[in-house]
Amino acid sequence: MAEAMVLIEERRVHVDDLLVVSAAHQVHKNNQVTLNGQVLIARPSRYLLLNKPIDMICSTVDDKYPTALSLLKVDRLSELHIAGRLDVDTTGLILITDDGHWSFNLTSPQSGCEKVYKVSLSKPISLDAVQQFHKGVLLHGESKLTLPAKLEIINPHNVLLTITEGRYHQVKRMFFAIGNKVTSLHRQKIGSLELDIDIGEWRNLTTAEVKALSY
Repeated sequence: MAEAMVLIEERRVHVDDLLVVSAAHQVHKNNQVTLNGQVLIARPSRYLLLNKPIDMICSTVDDKYPTALSLLKVDRLSELHIAGRLDVDTTGLILITDDGHWSFNLTSPQSGCEKVYKVSLSKPISLDAVQQFHKGVLLHGESKLTLPAKLEIINPHNVLLTITEGRYHQVKRMFFAIGNKVTSLHRQKIGSLELDIDIGEWRNLTTAEVKALSY
């Protein structure tokens, strides 16, 4: 970024035929960027899947916990970000990319992208909870019901929950709203993409997987 700013200050960068004088200048995928008159070709975007362990954060820096990004052995690590974060005590599927447009669309509530969580609970789940979650529940401190969610009961203390939103601590707050408490939380699916690697491991997404998650 610093090198790019120097080049812009030296008036050596054009977007289409326009001289760029500010690093805030927006560039779209159909624009032609030139440096000293030579056309620049953008690097392909990167898309990765990681099975996040417990006690790792999804942000970049923290004084107490290591970042999940530290598990990646890739070049230009600082250019990557996590699309849809998990809490420090939540495990499972996270997606990592340097394509901001892709991650924004994927995580937007308007996309309707389903996320599936395996949830362990402190108390036996009530059968009424299935209908409650389908109708939407009111989270503490909010005035709008959650969007319809699908709750599947595995046994009295373990369920699968499918949601399309990503409100702050949403899964934990949904169960709190019906008088229960989450004891462990694991995300196992995003859209059509299911977790298929061991804890702490990562892999690149296939072209078909990226396309399937492009909203």
